[in-house]
Formats: sequence, C-alpha cells, structure tokens
Amino acid sequence: MAGACARLARRQRADLCRPGRGRASVGGRLSGRCALDRRRNSEELVRAAEVAAVVPSAAGRDHGRHPSVKDLRRPRLLREPAALKSALAEAARAQGFDAIGVARPDSIPFAPERLRQFLAQGGHGDMDWMETTAARRGDPRALWPGVRSIIMLGMNYGPDADPLAILRQRSHGAISVYAQGIDYHEIIKPRLKAVARWLTAQASGDMPIDVKVFVDTAAVMEKPLAEQAGLGWQGKHTNLVSREFGSWLFLGAIFTTLDLPADAPETDHCGSCRACLDVCPTAAFPAPYRLDARRCISYLTIEHKGPIPRALRPLMGNRIYGCDDCLAVCPWNKYAQTGREAKLAARAALRTPGLAELARLDDAGFRALFTKSPVKRTGRDRFIRNVLIAIGNSGDASLAADAERLLDDVSPLVRGAAVWALGRLDRARLAARVSGFDGESDPAVREEWTVALEGAAA
Repeated sequence: MAGACARLARRQRADLCRPGRGRASVGGRLSGRCALDRRRNSEELVRAAEVAAVVPSAAGRDHGRHPSVKDLRRPRLLREPAALKSALAEAARAQGFDAIGVARPDSIPFAPERLRQFLAQGGHGDMDWMETTAARRGDPRALWPGVRSIIMLGMNYGPDADPLAILRQRSHGAISVYAQGIDYHEIIKPRLKAVARWLTAQASGDMPIDVKVFVDTAAVMEKPLAEQAGLGWQGKHTNLVSREFGSWLFLGAIFTTLDLPADAPETDHCGSCRACLDVCPTAAFPAPYRLDARRCISYLTIEHKGPIPRALRPLMGNRIYGCDDCLAVCPWNKYAQTGREAKLAARAALRTPGLAELARLDDAGFRALFTKSPVKRTGRDRFIRNVLIAIGNSGDASLAADAERLLDDVSPLVRGAAVWALGRLDRARLAARVSGFDGESDPAVREEWTVALEGAAA
C-alpha cells in the first residue's frame, strides 16, 4: 500500500511538469469524483460551479458507470422536476407568497372564446386595450412562444375588519381593501423577480432557464391560469375564489422555458350560491360568471375617465375607489385569514377617510396622501369626481359647502360632478349659483347644470 501511494505521488508530480499543468491531478480528479458520489447520496444540491472545479471538461461516461459531465454539471434539482417544484414552492413562500401552482401554457383553450364574447358584448367598456391585446391575452404562447410552464402565485391580502362596515358611514369614503395599503404591484413584482432569480440559479450550462414575470400589467389571463394551476376557481363574480383564502388573493405569474409538473385544476365550488350576484348595488352581473364592466363600480371609479352615468350615481353610495361588495359576501371568506404581508395592511388615513377632507385635496395634496397607493394612478380629478358623487349620496347638508366650492374647479370633470352633488344636497343653493351656468363653456358641464336646474324647478 505504501508503494502504491509513493507511485501515485510521483505520478502527480510528473503531471504538474507537463504542459497544461493547471488541470487537476489524477488523484485530485479521483478524489473529486468520490466527493461528488458522496454528495449525490446526500440531499445537498450539487451546483454546476462545484462540479466544474473537480471534474475535467472532456470527461465522459466511463466503465465505472460514473455519470457524464453533462449530468454532473446539471444541478440535482433540474434532474428531479418534482423536487425542483417543491423547492420552488418553499422559495415562493419565503418571499411572502401564500399559494403556488403550475399550469401548462395550453391549459386555457376555452379562454379566447370567453374573451371574444365579453368584448363583443361591450362588457369591457372603454378599456380599449383589452381588444388590442386580445390575441395575445387568449393564448400565453402568443405572448411568449418559448413558454413551457406557467407558475401562478397568490399573495393573501385578507382584511382585518369587515370591509362593508364603512358603507354605513355615509360622510366617509369607502376605498377598496386592495388600495388601502401600498400598491401591490410595487410589492409583488420584486418578489416575483426574486423567485425567478432563484429558479434561474438552478440552471446549468447545457440547460439554461429563461423566465418572464407578470403582475396584472400584461396580456395575461391570470384568473383562468390560476384556476388551471389549482389556486382556486373563478366564482360567479368572475374573480378567483380560494378554499383557503376566499376572494382575497393577488395574483402574479412567472413564465418559464422549464418543463415543470402541472397541478390539477381546481373545480367550481360555488354551487347554487348567489350572494355575490345579489349584493351588487349596480346589477353589474347580467348572469352568473358574466360581468358588465360598464355597470361595475370598480370600473366606473377607477378605469372610466368621463362623467359617471347619472342613473348609476345614486347606487354608488360612498364608494369612492373600487368596490368590495361581491368579494366580501362570499361564504368562502369564512376560511380566509388576515394577510401576513405588512406592506399590504391598510393605512390608518385610508380606512375611513372623511369626504370633507378629501374634497379639499388639490393636486399636490392628492399626490401626497396617495403616495405609493394605486389610487394615485387614477389622478386627482377622477378621484374628486368620485368623492363628489359620494357627497351627493351622503345626505349630509354640511358637505354642501364643499360641493359648492368645487363648482369653480379648473377641471370640467370635477365641476360637472359638483353640480350634481350640490343639486342633491341643496337645490336652492345650486339655483342661487345659476351664474355659474351662464359662464360655463364645457358642453358636458352645461348639461349637468341643465338637468340639475330642471330638477330644482320641479
């Protein structure tokens, strides 16, 4: 044995004297392979960089039945998709995600026809971008031909109080739960990127992993994909419902070229329940599983840029940004938990804001109050339009002065809403300001005056 060790040592010294002596010695290569064999028998992840340091680049499968370098350089998780998927779920949970599943890119063949019918019926209102992106939206492969798996992730934002209680406080504004904290796009997208970076770090030289991340801003049909990934099902209110988190999940997607095992789709558990359909104040659901955005308060207060139809204004109550009624009444919420992400928690100033204070916001004040909030994207004028409708519905005569002051606002959208609100609270006070009608040049605002004054004269 001693003689063999001496011969091996002499051979190692000879190796070092040859050209290309920077390579690992035979003894080093053998000990390296033994180390790798030990690692393969453990639960450790074999990283490509670690393998390259101890295995020569030209090695192949030898008679000792060692794996080829191609196999050695590929991390263990890539060779075991189920294990990789399990580790991916852990990485996602570490980033604050509460639900994860995988869907095939061809798993929603029904989606294009549903979308076509929705658009043909005009259910999208003036969201023209839905039409222009319809082809890509209906098929993930049209968005990215290289996608092989779609990882759907959900983050729970369950409220810590009844979101409908504010509706009884008519002199305060109701802001949708999702908009009371920091904009979820700012929270979820960096977390998605972190999970995607973790995934790409599992790649090897011969098996690269490409990814794309999406959060509600691209032509991705997140809800059907989430259903196919097993996160929940699209309820009769067309939103995702989870057996674990109710109606309170933000969704994000990671498209990848990696082939991961797909999850079983979730099945519909709505049964005969109609709670979400019956509670809608504006009857925005012409049938179960069908939404007409043109009647939806969330659409009207967030997406719609012009005056809100007069017939719908009294039905809006004090909802000034979004509407949670159909989400909040879902019976599956009894299993929901308060969201664990602190940044999504409601800010005190946005839980029950007073309409009087909101009506006095100028542009700078609006931007300051809604810093990092999704409300900020709506803009001050549209938001004040919503506030004025809530003032008109409040029945609080003390708010008439705020409506009257905004008759002189620089924005025609605000002036028109102010006319309507003041006419609802104090018609005599509006009639006394008829000079405002005489000096008004905007056709839409003049129409508001005409309708309001006719009501005052009746």
